[in-house]
Amino acid sequence: MPELPDVTVYVDALNERIRGRCLERVSVRGPFLLRSVTPPVQAVEGRTVVDVRRVGKRVCIGVEGGLWLAIHLMIGGRLHWKPTAPKPTDRRVLAAFTFDAGVLTLTEGGTQHRASLHVVEGEEGLHALDAGGIDVFTATPEEFAAMLRSENHTLKRSLTDPRMFSGIGNAYSDEILWAARLSPVALTQRLGDAEVAELFRATRSVLAEWIERLRAQARGKFPEKVTAFREGMAAHGRYGQPCPRCGAKIQRIRYASNETNYCAPCQTGGKLLADRGLSRLLHEDWPKTLEEMEGLKRR
Repeated sequence: MPELPDVTVYVDALNERIRGRCLERVSVRGPFLLRSVTPPVQAVEGRTVVDVRRVGKRVCIGVEGGLWLAIHLMIGGRLHWKPTAPKPTDRRVLAAFTFDAGVLTLTEGGTQHRASLHVVEGEEGLHALDAGGIDVFTATPEEFAAMLRSENHTLKRSLTDPRMFSGIGNAYSDEILWAARLSPVALTQRLGDAEVAELFRATRSVLAEWIERLRAQARGKFPEKVTAFREGMAAHGRYGQPCPRCGAKIQRIRYASNETNYCAPCQTGGKLLADRGLSRLLHEDWPKTLEEMEGLKRR
């Protein structure tokens, strides 16, 4: 699933290409993609793009008159920029947004239709789609600590809870916890002040580093190689490979349809986390579906 760094680079690329441009036509081909009724999707046609921004893990395109297209890519959704419209027979394309400068298409891999498109009106409409998690780049250390300790969950769950932190998912939470040298199953309300401070530092550092890496990889082109498994990641997706810091093999915990990767010497004091028992713990501390996780709202 594209997370904060990936979505940020998508937003960068779209701002360069469509801001100030006219959205001439929208073609929605996926029968399950459009999740809103009013305003109708045709209401955005013929309007100039005035803003592109990230809201959680959504790419949001604002046009004249206060209307917004909010795109959530979920796991398999991807955006593409082409000079011309795709062929009507291309079944991979769920939606095509035709601008006077080119065409933005939305595709989705796999057989499960999870990507979504909402058309909403004004800042209130966008706010209704936002689960309410704080932006770690604008939050103070005190705000970060208060949010982290507001509920007693595992660190893995808390970092990926959209009600608590905006835009962080399975991949970058592994990288953050590796950088902070913290166990994924440590409980948030048992962390000391120094550990929370280090987690705050690591969260901002890892996300900022990957935003810059992905910008450099795109090199002014539209980002096409969007994946949860990146060359250069320290822990995520590297089960059985050597830890870049200590050389020990990266371990994993499997639960539901996810897995957590970690380094035992660096993060758990050398203790190998028992997969079966901790899978059960994480499963109990984890929403049962992606839709449940992404649908969490501010209480």
